[in-house]
Amino acid sequence: MENPKIEQHEYLQKLYNNRFNLNQRKAKLVLWRTLVDNFLQNYINPNSVTLDIGGGYCEFINNVKSREKYLIDLNPDAKLFANPEVTVLNLNILNINDRERINKSFDVIFVSNFFEHLASKEDLFEVLSFCFQYLNPNGSLLIIQPNFRYSYKEYFDFIDHQLPITHLSLQEVLESIGFNIDVLIPRFLPYSTKGRPSSPILLKIYLNLPFIWNFLGGQMFIKASKPI
Repeated sequence: MENPKIEQHEYLQKLYNNRFNLNQRKAKLVLWRTLVDNFLQNYINPNSVTLDIGGGYCEFINNVKSREKYLIDLNPDAKLFANPEVTVLNLNILNINDRERINKSFDVIFVSNFFEHLASKEDLFEVLSFCFQYLNPNGSLLIIQPNFRYSYKEYFDFIDHQLPITHLSLQEVLESIGFNIDVLIPRFLPYSTKGRPSSPILLKIYLNLPFIWNFLGGQMFIKASKPI
């Protein structure tokens, strides 16, 4: 009998390879560099220890300025995309035995387009509890996440989207775990990178015109912190 875990890895590889072709992945990489340089880096001290959860193509973690960089992803191909300075851990943070392999704490944890793939609210609580446990006091959790309230028409167009989440429901669970909410932007980026803005110049303009977010934003941004 085949190992179901291997089957899951193979499924992930095929799914994401089919979703974005090589040219689309190259275009996404340029957009991510712009997003990091013009927005996300403002929330990350270059001397910090940063963890990226579920960032398999390494668009964020390769581009961010940080003293130490770590990536957690189930997809074994993640190691192929990571820069040499990035430590890649192929593990499942919902598995307590896998979590025991982590012997670091972090100043920043970044999660983008991950929670919608979880199977249940209980799994979401478990992942956020993991973030709280492994953050240093006064550490930051940065989240970019499709907001079901503003993207409900397209939310389930991707077969691996399971859990609908709004900015209010995410705020509620974060606060129940013990996080402080420092920044909450219900409408931030467009829902998909396949939509607008489609170039680094347009994205840079978009990021500098927050009033446009209220018309085009389908994803939220949240900065939460662990109290001292």
